[in-house]
Amino acid sequence: MFKTVRIFAVVVAVLVWGGVPLAADELVLFEFGGGFDVKTVEATDAVAVLSPSGALRVRTGRENTWPGITLKAPQGKWDLARCEYLSVDIRNLGRESVTVSCRVDNPGADGSSNCVTDSLTLAAGARGTLIVRLYPTPWVLSRPVEIIGMRGWPKASDKLDPANVTQLLFFVTKPRTEHVFEIDNIKAAGRVKHVDADTLFPMIDEFGQFVHDDWPGKTHSLAELKAHQEAELKDVAAHPGPDGRNQYGGWAAGPQLEATGFFRVEKHEGKWWLVDPAGRLFWSHGIDCVRAANDTPITDREHYFRDLPAADSEFGPFYGRGSWAPHGYYNTYSPYRTYCFSRANLLRKYGSGWSDAFAAMTHRRLKSWGMNTIANWSDAGIYLMRKTPYTGNISFSAKSIEGSEGYWGKFPDPFDAGFGNNLRASLERERGRSLNDPWCIGYFVHNELGWGDEVSLAVGALQSPADQAAKKAFVEDLKVKYGGVDMLNAAWGTAHASWQVLLDSREAPDKQKAGEDLKAFYTRIAEKYFEVIRDEIKRQAPKQLYMGCRFAWVNDRAARAAAKYCDIVCYNRYDYSVANHKLPDGIDMPIIVGEFHFGALDRGMFHTGLKKTLNQQDRADKYTAYVQGALRNPYIVGTHWFQYKDQATTGRGDGENYQIGFIDICDRPHPEIVTAARKIGDAMYGYRLEQ
Repeated sequence: MFKTVRIFAVVVAVLVWGGVPLAADELVLFEFGGGFDVKTVEATDAVAVLSPSGALRVRTGRENTWPGITLKAPQGKWDLARCEYLSVDIRNLGRESVTVSCRVDNPGADGSSNCVTDSLTLAAGARGTLIVRLYPTPWVLSRPVEIIGMRGWPKASDKLDPANVTQLLFFVTKPRTEHVFEIDNIKAAGRVKHVDADTLFPMIDEFGQFVHDDWPGKTHSLAELKAHQEAELKDVAAHPGPDGRNQYGGWAAGPQLEATGFFRVEKHEGKWWLVDPAGRLFWSHGIDCVRAANDTPITDREHYFRDLPAADSEFGPFYGRGSWAPHGYYNTYSPYRTYCFSRANLLRKYGSGWSDAFAAMTHRRLKSWGMNTIANWSDAGIYLMRKTPYTGNISFSAKSIEGSEGYWGKFPDPFDAGFGNNLRASLERERGRSLNDPWCIGYFVHNELGWGDEVSLAVGALQSPADQAAKKAFVEDLKVKYGGVDMLNAAWGTAHASWQVLLDSREAPDKQKAGEDLKAFYTRIAEKYFEVIRDEIKRQAPKQLYMGCRFAWVNDRAARAAAKYCDIVCYNRYDYSVANHKLPDGIDMPIIVGEFHFGALDRGMFHTGLKKTLNQQDRADKYTAYVQGALRNPYIVGTHWFQYKDQATTGRGDGENYQIGFIDICDRPHPEIVTAARKIGDAMYGYRLEQ
């Protein structure tokens, strides 16, 4: 039978929480050493054996949609009600990357209800620890309470009853090849904290922090806010920044290349680099959303907040109106009322000249932290001080392809005249600002567009009205190829009486029969999109770089179109490693990471963001591993962390309330990740050149 421990506190681990050792109960669920009976493992299109190291080795096939194994609770169930999360160490023994999922089940689990699931992606040969949270946050309410406008919040329970866990499933999803991985050290750990639902509100204090807990670095008073400022000034003075850097943050102690007065890209000794205006190697170690504003909606939830200030007080200017909410509770509100705790805290901290003081301190911080780039979504008032290189962002509205879809909205129609005209106007508004500014590395245009699969945009065009410019262009291409509509009908299996009937129709064709034409026009849409933008940027800012549209969801067809017209291709890559990230086969050009982050729940916030970690030190360690992996990658010329400041505890307009900042809502840096960034910054040029 399984060798297991079934009482709490038999094994005590020490976790690092903000630099403070904390004892955490651990419940060991499985050990795979002597006495383990591998015959008790239930396998689906998989084989499980014991490895020489004492782990459970799993080899999965590719016949089943979810090949893997099931480990049942030895006594029928585990009571994990006091534990925060389950963790398991995983090692990928295969030659390709693998994503291993762990599902924690109650009776009746079906993959969506009565269970929770999380996954970990590991490169070939890599090790990692998969964390599956048993509760959404460390705080458990005594009964259910309606809480609105947030991605994460304390709950009474969620999709799982941790007191009745019956089995664990480990599997891969829709594999194209066989995988081999080992699992070991399966345990439940952490201890949840119970909060009385009747006294939950107000749950946010005057500084914007969670009322019902304490943590290292929490601000309890105005005196502490001031004390944090004094401590940071001493810290920054003691760490003025890396040696051997020029005014741009380029490698003054490194090779001298051609100086053009602007940023450019060059492949040097087998690796792609940015080159700064002075001709020095430059690797963009940056951070997004460098700004003071951090508004949170208060409409319909004023009772969440303790001591909101009077509208006619000195804090009155920090009330506002919001309208942006593509998802979540406030999606139907326009406008909704907001308040900005972040700016209010800056007023408390710096006084009436808080805006200038914050901007000046930001530049000092970035240099001290070993960073050299103010990246996307940042405040022009800060980056136009021209003390730190920055990236420009061009956003503009344009007519969409009506039949398209995307998480942030429909895809813009690059064949529509308004597309180029509005882009041109947006760039022209940058004259005297970022346009032709040597401190501006280059431009991103748009963000995380809905590229879909390699036929989606072409299908979307056909599902649009007859006056859609992209649809007209597609039909003209089809006329050239087929001549008569009868020939098209024969190829597609359709029955359009004329080309006009095709224009008027909003039905999608059979994707297999029309596949080659759909793919060809998808490429034409993608290339048209990047070509129009490239041409306009090079017309108005010929020496600045075009860095793409910040891919989040993308297929190879779109990526190849980007590579054809961009100077650098940007990916927002929320993962634990980009060491092996590259463009489609055959493309050799630079890549920049526009967004990534890691978050934890040990500093009073309710959501980790897109990539979770156990605590602040784990967050810092994963930051180090990610950026070092990027530095080793010959294609990557920079990484930009999302974002400068933790999001509001109660969320922005779309509900995001992630603990993902280098500084908290009270403008206090998180020391663990700052220390990690400094170490990266100090060594990054030599590290990249030598690796």
